[in-house]
Amino acid sequence: MAIFKGAGVAIVTPMKENGEVNYEKLGELLEFQIANGTDAVIICGTTGESSTLTHEEHLDVIQYAIEKVAKRIPVIAGTGSNCTETAVYLSQEAEKRGADALLLVTPYYNKATQKGLIRHYTTIANSVKLPIILYNVPSRTGCNIEPATAVYLAKHVENIVAIKEASGNIAQVAKLMSLAKGCIDLYSGEDGQVVPALSLGGIGVISVLSNIAPRETHDMVSLYLEGKVKESCEMQLRAIPLVDALFCEVNPIPVKTALNLMGMGAGAMRGPLCEMEEAHVEQLKKAMTDFGIKLPKEA
Repeated sequence: MAIFKGAGVAIVTPMKENGEVNYEKLGELLEFQIANGTDAVIICGTTGESSTLTHEEHLDVIQYAIEKVAKRIPVIAGTGSNCTETAVYLSQEAEKRGADALLLVTPYYNKATQKGLIRHYTTIANSVKLPIILYNVPSRTGCNIEPATAVYLAKHVENIVAIKEASGNIAQVAKLMSLAKGCIDLYSGEDGQVVPALSLGGIGVISVLSNIAPRETHDMVSLYLEGKVKESCEMQLRAIPLVDALFCEVNPIPVKTALNLMGMGAGAMRGPLCEMEEAHVEQLKKAMTDFGIKLPKEA
């Protein structure tokens, strides 16, 4: 059975002015997502600035989300690392705290060969019982999970059940699904390629866009899965300018800025990420208002 079908939000981690995690605002964002039809929460992923959270913060944020969501929708914990031992530790701790599944990004900086990826993921998966989503985002990690590798892992490791594909290479996604023959669930990791991924057999998206447009992102997927392909495609195309604005600077700078513009108090980014360039802020504002997102007048 799939971990979830539909739109999962790769949720931000709100910060206070002093740089501490703002749990009150995180709680508000989680409630906003659930109220607007989001099908799953992905906590402490790339968008959640996991790379600049301490291990203690990382696990505390995961636990807070699990307790706040209280089984209303699945909570998927980002527990990947470029160190296998660290990923094992975070994964085991997330399991103890009650996560429903894990999202494991490919090793970054030191990277890995395909043989190394198989060993890395197999070791982590064997240390827990939770279902696992592989996360392929070579633009950030410099490490690509080749289709044959993903299929090998899905066939040989029982709890590796899905992949978040954010390579941006739709031909690679097609090859993956051709080789898989249904052995692995596919989630789009690209908000601009949700419908293309669904057309290849995908069952949902793990989305940055959902942070600010949860209902629309949910509906885009649900319409497709209901067979209303034309309507879903229209929503995808309408969202493209906003998706472009959300990625005009490195994620999560634009999406946190967007949430702040909406008055939702996401706060600042931790260094080395910094505030958005003013020209890009104006681009983002226009894309948001054109999409129908209402902004407070002071924004």
